[in-house]
Amino acid sequence: MAQAFAGLRVLDLSRLLPGPYCSLLFADLGAEVIKIEEPGRGDYARENLPHYGQTGVGAAFLLLNRNKKSLTLNLKTEAGKEIFRRLARSADVLLESFRPGVMDRLGLGWEALRQLNPRLIYCAISGYGQDGPYRDLVGHDINYMGYAGALAITGPRGGPPLMPGVQVADLGGGALMAAFATGAALYHRARTGEGQFLDVSMTDGVVSWLALHYGPFFATGELPARGEGRLNGGWVCYQIYETADGEHLTLGALEPKFWANLCRLLGREDLIPHQYATGEARDRVEAELRAIFRTRPCEEWLRLLHSVDVCAGPVLGFDEALQDPQLRHRGLFASVEHPAHGAIPQVAFPVRLSATPARITSPPPGLGEHSEEVLEGLGYSAEEIAGFRREGVI
Repeated sequence: MAQAFAGLRVLDLSRLLPGPYCSLLFADLGAEVIKIEEPGRGDYARENLPHYGQTGVGAAFLLLNRNKKSLTLNLKTEAGKEIFRRLARSADVLLESFRPGVMDRLGLGWEALRQLNPRLIYCAISGYGQDGPYRDLVGHDINYMGYAGALAITGPRGGPPLMPGVQVADLGGGALMAAFATGAALYHRARTGEGQFLDVSMTDGVVSWLALHYGPFFATGELPARGEGRLNGGWVCYQIYETADGEHLTLGALEPKFWANLCRLLGREDLIPHQYATGEARDRVEAELRAIFRTRPCEEWLRLLHSVDVCAGPVLGFDEALQDPQLRHRGLFASVEHPAHGAIPQVAFPVRLSATPARITSPPPGLGEHSEEVLEGLGYSAEEIAGFRREGVI
């Protein structure tokens, strides 16, 4: 059974998280992803602690780079640039996450490469975009979320801004936006034969994720306060509550019918009118609910809540999520066999495609593991490849 992106060649110059996660989605769906890395060091994520087992490689790198090939290439050498140009001629997609202008200074930017391959889709992920007053600023996920407004609404009522536990800008603003835009560009190319340049700003992506919050601001002019929004702590029906055993449960009784089911279960029909209470009334109802939920252990509460059709769940640690029957049934946790290190745990592709399912076919590559294979495919001889290695080109 052919995979969705079988026959697609992706050149991935990115490092760390946003780009590698994006290219992982393509690799899992059958694309040939060639990870182009700096000789001697490669993707910095290879070094990040903790390392997995005896691999000597960063555990996160091992989850982000399966199904890919690794080619080491020094793009600061003329020979390295020429190799890259040959690759670009046969590529469908180029993915990079350098600061704006880096590839142009190497002579390998969009304008240069489109002359070699008009069908090329060139996707550039950056913190703030390819233009504007911030284009040259360095940054990371926390900075992009701060500029977008996401941190201003993240945290407890009356408290300071807090960092989310997941990299929203890197993944949601960068990787997923890049993958979606690349898919759109591929569809356009299939109809027209035309490649294009994709300017993916992680900050812009986070702003787009805040539509639910910017909408009310546009309507009222009132700034959303931390912990006061409908879905971030402002309503008692959508909240996290501690239970008797020190665990926590999530309550998502947003619709009136679910809230009514909860109140009847608790024998507190008097609370039904206060589902969306604010101010002092909200604080009073919340305090009562916190006291009630502390009377039983989490598992018992979940049995009761689910039995009367209330949206509720636990707050699982990773060890518990790994054993959760629903996640196990869905096959979210898998492994890939490494020739030297045995089975390496993986988080599987999260979507089931009925006709073109994702597959885990190969382990994360060693640094430069596929250099000879890729170069031979470009027509280089064994002697030329040996020379490239001696000269530090690969």
